[in-house]
Amino acid sequence: MKKTEILVQNTTDTILDERLWLALGKGTLKIVLILLLAGLVIKVGKLAIQNFFKMRIKAPLALVSERREATLVKLLENILTYVVYFIVIMTVLSILTIDVKAMLAGAGIVGLAVGFGAQSLVKDVITGFFIIFEDQFSVGDFVRIGQFEGTVEEIGLRTTKIKSFTGELNILPNGSIVEVTNFSLYNSVVVLDIGVSYNSDIQYTERVLQELLDKLPEKYEELVKPPELLGVQNFGASEVVLRIVAETVPMKHWYIGRELRKEIKLVLDEHGIEIPYPHMVMYSKQEKSTGKQ
Repeated sequence: MKKTEILVQNTTDTILDERLWLALGKGTLKIVLILLLAGLVIKVGKLAIQNFFKMRIKAPLALVSERREATLVKLLENILTYVVYFIVIMTVLSILTIDVKAMLAGAGIVGLAVGFGAQSLVKDVITGFFIIFEDQFSVGDFVRIGQFEGTVEEIGLRTTKIKSFTGELNILPNGSIVEVTNFSLYNSVVVLDIGVSYNSDIQYTERVLQELLDKLPEKYEELVKPPELLGVQNFGASEVVLRIVAETVPMKHWYIGRELRKEIKLVLDEHGIEIPYPHMVMYSKQEKSTGKQ
């Protein structure tokens, strides 16, 4: 009974100890201030990184392309966030009277052991470094990686995020990236095959199309030069196929292709040039009369 009373008394004294509550209050206040300061540092740091690269863009000698600058901005922002979070965690642990030095020493030994089993993580980081260093692709590029195709949203040291045309966000480990097709580095080309009827005058059709193609660069600034009419490409079952090739600025070939099809359809209709379409001919077989009643 006395032991229980002593335990209750000690617990009561501890709870009512002003120094305990003062220490807890100070610790909580320190942690809150550290979190607020960390958020402020991250925000200011990101603004500083963005402003630094904006000044580089305006510089007369820009040694780094805008694509690569967008990638580096994202990467530096991520590194800043990770470093600040690590410092915050270590500081909070020290406030909670946890021996941070012993933890770091133990973490080094554990990390060495885990490192042998984390080869895929090391591969991801190394591959991510070379993707950025070699400028294989950058944020904003339209790429195809394996079965995924879309716009690069973010490149990190461990993962790459690709947003597909329909809105899905695909997150790929960098170590899994073996082959990359980048559609944003050079001009794009659209190839159109236009079918006209065998009854059409091919030379007249080519003159009509050429007059149209010569005027298009004035209407569509996405065209690098006037589209080129290559001539007769093929003889189909019911059509003569003419091929047109147009060079556009990167990633505008889909838009220009749709506009060209519309312009060509309108000009062919205007000049009475027939675009073939499937016909169905039906024969009715009649039985011969035998003359018998």
